[in-house]
Amino acid sequence: MEDPCAVARILIAGTHSGVGKTTFSIGIMAALQARGLDIRPYKVGPDYIDPSHHSAASGRLCRNLDSWMLPPSALVEIFCRSARGADIAVIEGVMGLFDGLSGLDDSGSTAEVARILRTPVILVIDAGSMARSAAAVAQGYARFDPTLPLAGFLINGIGSERHFAWVREAIETAVSLPVLGYLPKRAEITIPERHLGLIPAAEAGGKTPIEALRREIEETVDLDRIVAIGRTAEPLTPPSGGEGLFPAEPFPPAAIIAYARDEAFSFYYPDNLDLIEAYGGELVPFSPLAEPALPSGTRGIYIGGGFPEIYAERLSANRPLIRSIRSAAAAGIPIYAECGGLMYLSEGITDRSGRFHPMVGIVPGRVRMTGGLSRMGYVEVALAHDGPLGPAGLRARGHEFHWSETEGDLSPPAHRVIFPEDREEGYAFGNVIASYIHLHFGSNPALARNLVSACLKRI
Repeated sequence: MEDPCAVARILIAGTHSGVGKTTFSIGIMAALQARGLDIRPYKVGPDYIDPSHHSAASGRLCRNLDSWMLPPSALVEIFCRSARGADIAVIEGVMGLFDGLSGLDDSGSTAEVARILRTPVILVIDAGSMARSAAAVAQGYARFDPTLPLAGFLINGIGSERHFAWVREAIETAVSLPVLGYLPKRAEITIPERHLGLIPAAEAGGKTPIEALRREIEETVDLDRIVAIGRTAEPLTPPSGGEGLFPAEPFPPAAIIAYARDEAFSFYYPDNLDLIEAYGGELVPFSPLAEPALPSGTRGIYIGGGFPEIYAERLSANRPLIRSIRSAAAAGIPIYAECGGLMYLSEGITDRSGRFHPMVGIVPGRVRMTGGLSRMGYVEVALAHDGPLGPAGLRARGHEFHWSETEGDLSPPAHRVIFPEDREEGYAFGNVIASYIHLHFGSNPALARNLVSACLKRI
């Protein structure tokens, strides 16, 4: 085993979705970063958009910590590998503190991640329509699972200093844990949204109120006490080099893998990219919106998720790159696409106004935007055929979240879904595999090894 990983850390959880976890997390990250602290941001769960705001607020790449997609040892390894040297790690939870895959236990929940990573929890309560009743909420959470390292509270929706004083006194009397601060009811410290949730930070630009949040947090939250709580976290012991997800020594770069990275495509688990590089892939970004050709020497292509429907006209207009990708596919170069990537590789996208935009066309069928959420949730899959990600039957876990549907016959399928129900999903033929599912390579690092190996065969 490696030396213990002694990193100060806190986990900001909530009583429910929409309670203000992201707002507090962004503000606290920005305020601590402004003090000169080296912050490492994390997000519980599979979400891609919140992490973009965390990265913008902290100046550091945010990573996902998901206890359903990843086994406990992998969760500890990913955290320790990325958090070493930090002054403090700030982890934002998902949904309510105890919400996960079951109504009977906390599997896949924020609480489970807090236990695995031995991290003090600070709970956000919305007291916008409460005073002393907030103490009953706090007491309920504290008593529901006394083994959880609950360390304090943050209060959202405060109407006045007097309101906060009432809430604070009530909670601290009932629970004997500190109330560490509050945020007022204020429209200018909310984050813009669209159909997949919050708008990514790079796209929101000046509309994301990071500076306003930082100033507010500096006035209303006890940052010194939060850091002190973080320093009470117990050390963690990650797997030794070579016994976990990553090889003991990274492989030398051996195959250029072009990956789509621009406003239309930005949804990648950072650990997927790290694993590809660790096993010898040389990742080179390219823009499907702006560049006329794939990077020179490309031996593999990875197209992640994003918002291709928002940029469909521009993507469709970049015919030189589309021809470049078609040529790569015809030459047998391995291509792996997830969600937005599948949409881009299809024959085309019909947007919400009914307008059709031709796309790459190496995946049969069209994609149509729907008026609502088509699928959302965790999935476990087995590869349906031998291909760039590995042999048929190889299992992995991931997440699916999309507001579109495919039209036409997508066969042969990429995956056999084995959880939560039995179905075929995606498209795989020869060197191409495309799916709505975002796989986490940490659920099975053989995916990264196999992808790089498939690319090496093209050299």
